[in-house]
Amino acid sequence: MDSREFKDAAAATIDDIVSYFDNIGERNVVATVEPGYLRKLLPSAAPVEGEPWAAIRHDVEAKIMPGMTHWNHPGFHAFFPCATSYPSILGELYSSALSTAAFNWICSPAVTELETIVLDWLAQLLGLPACYLSTGPTRGGGVIQGSASEAVLTAMVAARDKYLRETIPADGDTDADADAREDAVMRKRSRMVALATTATHSSVRKAALILGCRFRAIRVRAEDGYALTREGLAAELAACRAQGLEPFFLAVTLGTTDTCAVDDFAGVAQALEEQHAAPGAPGEVWVHVDAAYAGAALVCPEVQEATRIGLVGRFHSFDMNMHKWLLVNFDASCFFVRDRDWLIQALSVNQAVYGNKASAGGLVTDYREWQIPLGRRFRSLKIWFVMRSYGVKGLQENIRKTTGLGDEFAEWVRGRPDLFEIVTPPRFALTVFRMAGPTADASLEDRNALTKTLYEKANASGKIWLTSTELDGRFAIRLMTGVRTTEREHVEHAFKTLVAIAEEARA
Repeated sequence: MDSREFKDAAAATIDDIVSYFDNIGERNVVATVEPGYLRKLLPSAAPVEGEPWAAIRHDVEAKIMPGMTHWNHPGFHAFFPCATSYPSILGELYSSALSTAAFNWICSPAVTELETIVLDWLAQLLGLPACYLSTGPTRGGGVIQGSASEAVLTAMVAARDKYLRETIPADGDTDADADAREDAVMRKRSRMVALATTATHSSVRKAALILGCRFRAIRVRAEDGYALTREGLAAELAACRAQGLEPFFLAVTLGTTDTCAVDDFAGVAQALEEQHAAPGAPGEVWVHVDAAYAGAALVCPEVQEATRIGLVGRFHSFDMNMHKWLLVNFDASCFFVRDRDWLIQALSVNQAVYGNKASAGGLVTDYREWQIPLGRRFRSLKIWFVMRSYGVKGLQENIRKTTGLGDEFAEWVRGRPDLFEIVTPPRFALTVFRMAGPTADASLEDRNALTKTLYEKANASGKIWLTSTELDGRFAIRLMTGVRTTEREHVEHAFKTLVAIAEEARA
């Protein structure tokens, strides 16, 4: 493909993308193909000769689109959003053209420096304490990771290294001393345990599995809103230590996956202080804040106040995904740490080929030392485009609009107590609800069966997609209104669909 052909193909592609978004509501939300459908449509080997662009373009709509679930469909109420916008798409276009593996500053200085700048912008916009800024007092800063799962793994690696460094003295410089320390490290690692809750995202358990360390999930209760409390953490810390285990990492959440619960940050800090594991103490428990979805809402000052986000300055790391709710497409997970040296000490591996004067002189940031992979894409460009195109007000407007739609849906649900019951307090554009019992003494099994039927029939309509969860044995439906394209009419359609199915079930 030469430059003229590319220009024509690009123009046609842009037309297709615009048409896709203009008409996305006419499609079914979820793909209806059978497993293995695509293998039947494509050749068993790559073509020997190149094919014309027209044929490739045709196959996108004919063969790929039938197998797509449309995460930006206005009827997509499942999981959490996977955002995009025209400015973000343009950023990806430039990034693909520039095609750089910017692991060191010298590989493309603009890639590194723009990332540092836009993440400082974001930290300030979210109301994060100054310790998370690259210009802050603690050598903190942000780095773009591929996902919140990658961020929590990175944090846990750094936490493990920091804990071992602080609790095992590095005495002596002989081979025997090194062997003795290695033995001590291996003994210590067998006792180290990472903590989370039964509501924490599965990525924390997976990170512990990858690291080969113990994991404990603290049970959270309905009466606490499925959030971690001071008492719950204190009891688990004491139980671990009674068993000879050494907690070194704790994941707390701002907006859990099932219910968007917010853990008690103040209570967590208090429990750690009571257990002599507060920030700054040798062998402290590293606290990572997972705000993958709901962290986006912090662009609104009222959410910063309600969540007391300033308390995260007492913790060690914080992560949120712009690609969920802030109009940037996947992947753009923004990971902030209070002291960059914790990452660098754990993840820096030098090789002669990476050497350059700027890095050797300590004048620059080399983001390869802040992450698990070596290479990295120019992901900050799309963030820069979105922030400049929408501005703070535009980002806030998107959050407030979609949150307002969720609040309105919750009110409609409350208005039909004969049909529905809200299970947990609605927040962050998420409502968790179930069917009301046909009688006051209806069994849990009967109510679960009614709710499952409602859930399955609603999804079978093709125009809305919901997800479910189970809370203390109660089957519940999650309806999320955070997609950019969703308007009041779409939420109203979803509610009317649910009402019609529920009323039919009662007839």
